[in-house]
Amino acid sequence: MTTPTAHGSSSGPDGPDGPGGPDGPGDPDSEPRGAPDRPRVSVRGEAVVEAEPEIARLAVAVSARGADRRGALEDLTRRNAHLLELVREYGEAVERIESGAVTVAPQLDRRGRGERVRAYQGQVRTTVTVADLAVVGELATRCAELEMTRVDAVWWDLRPDSPVHREVRQRAVRDALRRAREYAEALGARVTALLELADEGMVGAMPVAAATGGGARARAAYAGAHEADTAPALDLEPERRTVYAAINARFTMSPPRL
Repeated sequence: MTTPTAHGSSSGPDGPDGPGGPDGPGDPDSEPRGAPDRPRVSVRGEAVVEAEPEIARLAVAVSARGADRRGALEDLTRRNAHLLELVREYGEAVERIESGAVTVAPQLDRRGRGERVRAYQGQVRTTVTVADLAVVGELATRCAELEMTRVDAVWWDLRPDSPVHREVRQRAVRDALRRAREYAEALGARVTALLELADEGMVGAMPVAAATGGGARARAAYAGAHEADTAPALDLEPERRTVYAAINARFTMSPPRL
């Protein structure tokens, strides 16, 4: 918080004949900070909101390996088609399917010299966005049962247009105003006007599935997929999202009673 400070006249550019003097334009932003008749208070507003997730994202990788390039490509294409067919069975429960990185590369013989190829390795990464959280565990299990398919992680998240984002921003603004009023009241003054409001951004808690066990459980399903004809569906509990927002604000207040 800035406090009022006394300042005298000068013959410089901010003196009587300068732009900030009686003959100048009198731009409020050009006035010295802490002018006795317009003291300012600068505060930071913060807010944290916890909410139930609205969507889940599954990271799935399909792989293929073969002695020749064509065979590896054919296997990769077939397995990726099986994955997409399975995911599409869930209809409207799946909101979006996005294919990510695709790699097909030769693997060189480490024991020999030159460019002797011993095999070809291919992989397709797919992100599946699920709107019906009740089917996430079942879908992750069925994906992990597919041939040479790995479920890397499950992320719980909010949609970009979720009303939670609006709520946390408004709470941060109210927090800044509350702080400014408390500072003003401590000086026997009151907040009179808003000068500036700057959004520092909003941060959602990082995806936690991999860190808290969701990803590990999905990989365990992949590792045990060949031990039984049908694996039991994973029981995944959606984790609440924590959203944080912060703003900086500047206000003017009435002259304090010191």
